[in-house]
Amino acid sequence: MFHSSSEATTSRKNHKSPRPILPQLFAFAPNRDTLGATAYLIVGKTRNIAIDCPLWHDAQREFVNQQGGVSKLLITHRGSIGNQVKQMQQDLDCEVIVQEQEAYLLPEVAVTTFRDNLILDSELELIWTPGHSPGSSCIFWNTQGGILFTGRHLLPKSKTEVAPLHTAKTFHWWRQLKSIQKLRDRFSPETLRYIVPGANTGYLRGQGYLENAYAQLTELDLDRLKISDPSLVV
Repeated sequence: MFHSSSEATTSRKNHKSPRPILPQLFAFAPNRDTLGATAYLIVGKTRNIAIDCPLWHDAQREFVNQQGGVSKLLITHRGSIGNQVKQMQQDLDCEVIVQEQEAYLLPEVAVTTFRDNLILDSELELIWTPGHSPGSSCIFWNTQGGILFTGRHLLPKSKTEVAPLHTAKTFHWWRQLKSIQKLRDRFSPETLRYIVPGANTGYLRGQGYLENAYAQLTELDLDRLKISDPSLVV
């Protein structure tokens, strides 16, 4: 669709630009189409990676193209898919990667799937962490001390605390807790420094990430969470 210059200017004014939160990492504004989920853009030395789906419009496309485009769009969970994945793929000519149990939600999109994990290169790995949804996954970026994008698997409950949240849409609470143990076993204080969540980012008061990521995982009392009444968890 053709847009006049005045319409394009209005579109840019009506939408917040992605903001840098760490070196080489931008956060998009929360997407109302995905119930406030936050998407990210990694600007790498050789290629750029999008994580989850921002609200897609002319201003976003212009910004992404100014950064050099995107080669891959990684999906952390079904709630971050939105309704513009096909358009994003067409506009950016990018590969869409999702855990195999979420792929059926994208029947009109060419997708690459994985089961337990998928190593893209020496810095990026997708890790299946089911529980919040059947194909919920975390994305590990091996840089700056280790950055874990958690989607809705782990979410902030304050500026300094992260936790799993049991909601009406939680697929399997106990599996979600087991997936936290999987991350504990996978990482260490030396390999995991930051958690970058896929929602509830308002708690972070503009910072965009949580520090001491591995300590955040180990401080969670999984046994207590397992026997807690899910109706009391919001």
